Amino acid sequence: MILRTLKSNRSINYLIFPLFGILFWLKSLLNPQTYPFFQGETDNLLYQPVAHLLESNSFLQSLVSLILVLFLAFAAQQVNNQFNFIRIRTMLPAPLLVIIISGFTEMHTLHPVYFAAIFVMLAIYRLFYAFDNAKPYSAAFDTGFLLGIGTLFYFNVSILFPAYLLGIGILSREYQWRQFVLNFLGFLLPLLFAASYAFFTNSFMELLKTYERNTFTSNNHFQSNITLFIFLGFLVFLIILGSISLIKQYDSKKVSTRKYFSVFFLLFLFSVISYIFIPATSQEMLIIISIPLTFLISNFFVFLKSRFWGELLFSLLFVLVVTLQFLA
Repeated sequence: MILRTLKSNRSINYLIFPLFGILFWLKSLLNPQTYPFFQGETDNLLYQPVAHLLESNSFLQSLVSLILVLFLAFAAQQVNNQFNFIRIRTMLPAPLLVIIISGFTEMHTLHPVYFAAIFVMLAIYRLFYAFDNAKPYSAAFDTGFLLGIGTLFYFNVSILFPAYLLGIGILSREYQWRQFVLNFLGFLLPLLFAASYAFFTNSFMELLKTYERNTFTSNNHFQSNITLFIFLGFLVFLIILGSISLIKQYDSKKVSTRKYFSVFFLLFLFSVISYIFIPATSQEMLIIISIPLTFLISNFFVFLKSRFWGELLFSLLFVLVVTLQFLA
């Protein structure tokens, strides 16, 4: 019954996913904890004033993180509604994204990745406007610019830039060098603004040091975290099922849907690659990975013919996330 309710297209579902968020975040709101940052992790240019403003109030840090997750879930739902790549009208992406992120219990407090995730989602929204457009110049520039702003909160989302660059080529009707150049210039512009600000405030070397720390600092929150590995194992199981389902449906899906999911695959791929090439990447990148996974797993549950297996698998996911709240 849980899945049947959530994947329906009723407006009441706009109230359900905020309720889920509040319930899953309740423990963190009642007993808030601050995130164990490494030195320099909060010094990214746009996140630094937020960190200074909220550093003495752990409750507000948890509350703001919840608000950002709910906004991210709403944005995910709007992306699906606007571009209709899950061809059956459904409200599942929003609550599913909240459920997945809620399973990362150590992330129930403020981290710069949440702000970056908002801009990653906005960049996806803008990127999809490039579909079947012979001259997607505006979409290309805006996509790069939005991702560039995201890097000023959490620098490591910069590794997603190739996914967006390739995405422009996949979605647009024609390959033209201008769209790739504009995408690159849009991405570069916020970084140039940051460098200019740092130069005129005599903090340029500090900015470079921040980027260095946020890239090369050894950072691992996965060690001995058995509950997180169990949850990730179940998500991997759903990813496999969702991928198999999508491959089977591939020939029957519209061209636009195929291309949108190709972009999601690239975003997932480059997010995973960050764990290989960026030592500072740890559990926070799971927030970014949750975005493409939400759409893949939503597609799987929406088109799963067996109501029994759908309800069982979704209930297991839901119960597992609930259990994690007590084990955290």
